[in-house]
Formats: sequence, structure tokens, C-alpha cells
Amino acid sequence: MRGWSIGKTTLAIYTAIFMLFLYGPFIVLTILSFQGGPEGGPQFPLRDPGVYWYKQLFGLVPPSRVAPLGIGDSLWISIRLALLTMVISTILGTLTALAFRKHFKGSGLAFYIVLLGIMAPGILLGLGISLAANELNMTRHWWSTGLFAHVVYTFPFAFVVMLAIFNRFDRSVEEAAQNLGANPWTTFRRVTLPEIAPGILSAALFGFTLSYDEFPRSVLAAGSDNTLPMALYATFSVEIHPNIFAFGVLTTIFSFGILLIYAISITAFNRRRKRATGIQEEIG
Repeated sequence: MRGWSIGKTTLAIYTAIFMLFLYGPFIVLTILSFQGGPEGGPQFPLRDPGVYWYKQLFGLVPPSRVAPLGIGDSLWISIRLALLTMVISTILGTLTALAFRKHFKGSGLAFYIVLLGIMAPGILLGLGISLAANELNMTRHWWSTGLFAHVVYTFPFAFVVMLAIFNRFDRSVEEAAQNLGANPWTTFRRVTLPEIAPGILSAALFGFTLSYDEFPRSVLAAGSDNTLPMALYATFSVEIHPNIFAFGVLTTIFSFGILLIYAISITAFNRRRKRATGIQEEIG
């Protein structure tokens, strides 16, 4: 019992240190975002703390020496890029994992080729896409070369998630549906898709979040189009003001909001699934 108590205490201390390391920067970011304005800087202790910099982000205060963040266009580009990446990578990842349900010649090599998008350094991948675009006389944009770079990066994550889902999938359910006369498309739509829906949501979440804050692949592949991380880096490299911290807090809350929506969706799906299973058992 004593050894078990020491083990639990060690694990608790390790967990606390890990959580502090993980969320400590966000805590500091949040504190500095409440620095007083309009001349406040990133300093501690705070002087005249308030929400001035949050108001400045939304244009609710008069102009001052510190210019508002020019992130409107970059934010819209990042959202559109993340949504497109999410859709494409999720579809490709699901279809590729579906193909891997049956063993085929060269499947091992194909598996590692798919994972190259994760293993290749981001800056080198962006450089390669940029050089290839120059050789083909293509103009680099977020919706062409930038989108390609993001899909190459996020597609393996969607594939791995869906591969794990299919490996736990009971094929006898599909076989039963086909024995009852359902064609392959009906079987996929009515049997397979509801079972793998949580995995699809997880793959989509990976695609969106990884694309939304991707920097090294965007800086070379997106051309003159500035995504949100690129715009923030350009602002941060010139001069640091608390409006950057305020925006960082808002974007973090936005990310947590996406996770909350995901958790609610999964919970609602599981409840409907259990309810449907219970009804079927009662009928049976």
C-alpha cells in the first residue's frame, strides 16, 4: 500500500507539472492581455489592468499610438483554408483507410508513403512545393499551393484516425446487411457510416486545428497570401503589444469552443446510438 501511495503521489506531481507546462504560457498570456492601455506594454506587475486591448481588437476605443492588429483578411484566409483542408483531408483519409481494410500488394509501402506527410519537415515540404510551383510557372496562393501543402500534412492524421476506427469495426454487421439484400452503397450509408461517424468527426477536428495554426508550410507555399499565423508573426517581430496577447486569448477560447462542440456532438451521437440499440433489444 505504501508503494502504491508513493506511485500515486509521483504520478500526481508529474501530472501537475505537465499541466503547468502545457497551460502555463496561456495563463501568462491571459494575465498580460489585461494590461492597461493605451500605452501599456508586456510588463508585470500590471498597471491599471482592464479590457482596453480587447476593446481595441473590435474597434471600440479611439485610435492610439498602438495600431490595431491588421488580421482581418488573414483570419478569413486561415478559416477558409482550414475548412477546405478539413473537408479534403477527411474525405481522403476515410477513403484511404477504407481501401486498407483489405490487404493488397504493396500495402506496406503505400502505408509509409501516406505517412511521409507527417515525417517530412514542414519547412522543407513548403520549400519543395514552392520550387515545384516556380518550375511550373504557377503563382502561389493559399487556395492552390498553400492548400496542397496543408492537405499533404493533415491527410496522414485523418488516415491514421480512420484506420484505427476501421480496425475496431465489426465486419459481420456489414455482411449481415448484405445478406439481407442491401447493396454496397446502402450498407455503407446505413450501417458503416453511422458506426464510423465519431472517427470522421475526430479526423475533421485534426484537419481544421492543424491547418488553422500551421506556419512553416504556409510561409513558403502560400505565396503573398498571409495566413493568420504569418500575420501574427509579422506583427510580433516588429513590436510586442498586449493586443497580440488579447487576440491570442480569444483564439484559444475559439479552439476550446471547437473542442466543446466536438464533445457535445460525440455525446449526443452516443446517446442516440444507445437509445437505438435499446429499442432494438426491446423489439428483439
